[in-house]
Amino acid sequence: MMPDLHDLEILLRSDTPLVIIESVEERRIIELFSGLAIRLGETAFRWTATDGLQRLEFDAEPQTMLALPTQILRHIRATSQRGYYLLLDFHPYLDDPLHVRLIKEIAQDYGELARTLIFVSHALDIPPELRHLAARFRLRLPDRNRLLNLVREEARAWQESDPRHQFRANREAVDQLANNLLGMTESDARRLIRNAIRDDGAITVEDVETLKRAKYELLSTEGIISFEYDTRSFADLGGLSNLKAWVDRRRAPFLDPDQPARDRPRGILLLGVQGGGKSLAAKAVAGRFGVPLLRLDLGAIYNKYIGESEKNIRHALQTAEVMAPCVLWIDEIEKGIASGSEDEGVGRRILATLLTWMAERSARVFLVATANDISRLPPELIRKGRIDELFFVDLPDAEVRRDIFRIHLARRGLDPARFDLEALAEASEGFTGAGIEQAVVSALYAGEDGKRQLDTRHLLAELAGTQPLAVVMDAQIEALRAW
Repeated sequence: MMPDLHDLEILLRSDTPLVIIESVEERRIIELFSGLAIRLGETAFRWTATDGLQRLEFDAEPQTMLALPTQILRHIRATSQRGYYLLLDFHPYLDDPLHVRLIKEIAQDYGELARTLIFVSHALDIPPELRHLAARFRLRLPDRNRLLNLVREEARAWQESDPRHQFRANREAVDQLANNLLGMTESDARRLIRNAIRDDGAITVEDVETLKRAKYELLSTEGIISFEYDTRSFADLGGLSNLKAWVDRRRAPFLDPDQPARDRPRGILLLGVQGGGKSLAAKAVAGRFGVPLLRLDLGAIYNKYIGESEKNIRHALQTAEVMAPCVLWIDEIEKGIASGSEDEGVGRRILATLLTWMAERSARVFLVATANDISRLPPELIRKGRIDELFFVDLPDAEVRRDIFRIHLARRGLDPARFDLEALAEASEGFTGAGIEQAVVSALYAGEDGKRQLDTRHLLAELAGTQPLAVVMDAQIEALRAW
């Protein structure tokens, strides 16, 4: 028996009068109830505001005279026929006290006549007076074997649609495709597989990359969590040799799906001054692991409605888990959860949700949090067990500054060998990596205006005309170093 069918049968046999199903897979739910009604010898109906009431087990004409919500509830209360009644998209009508009362009376009479009301909607909050009569049912997400079966089914259907079609598949690409579809609903997974096959009659490694982006677009539409396409190479990261070595040692354990969750690398906190390269380091970690990078905007979490902020953070973290393996980047984390703000109560609840997730998650989600002000972070956030290590991103020394100049010159098509990197490194003391990059960009703009060839003198002039961060934020930098 299918797991969903088995779970649903157990629930319905438990004499629960109201069942809540939050799902977008309406067709799959209807098929489940149709099969289950036949199996158990029960009658099953579906109701919509457009068609009214209709039997599920066979293709019967809908009773359109029962299309209004009050009419269908009065009909169910008055009928002597037991069975399952699927009420599709009934959530807008649960604000009406009359509807709530009718539902309650139907549920209270369940002992005399078993009429089970099943509310199916994308989201549904049951009124408080009905909660003790209701149970929630959640469809299982397809496992890897089911996803591989979906690939075979869609490939067979594509070939049968036209005798000229010949399906081609790279086994490694199919395995990667199935792994990346984990966490998606069956209908969404089937649609993405179908699109990948119909595009060129094959499943290739390129399809896997396209699918990752499509999967993210399906999962997050609120703007709270975003997919970062630009994951930099470690070669683009000047300095931070300790961080690079630390990540390299943990790459294999993180990517190993058989690694026990308790021993898997969990995350790091990058502390340092603005412009020091923390954001670039977060991108480089994802690039080194070879996994998607998701960026969580804690500022977008907050909502004026009670409970919505906590719901937003839970949904964002669930999205990250569905995208696993991945890196979750929380930039300037102290601004989203620091105490002392007017939203301190909400902030504490968001922090509690985040801390619980950090300690208990089993999904392969590697957390990279960045912060500019350690004094605003609660100590429980940075203890071992929630993050693995804390790295301080200081102002780059002369050797690192030389590497940064080499990286940014080469990235803009300039040969670093034509420049006096030693002189540039000495002149840029106190600059961050971002400050050095801007000096290169400014010199290029000046060169284009004057139609001249960029050389070391022009870069030195740009550096001399700029106050380094070490001067502008001297007190803050010293405080961070002392901490």
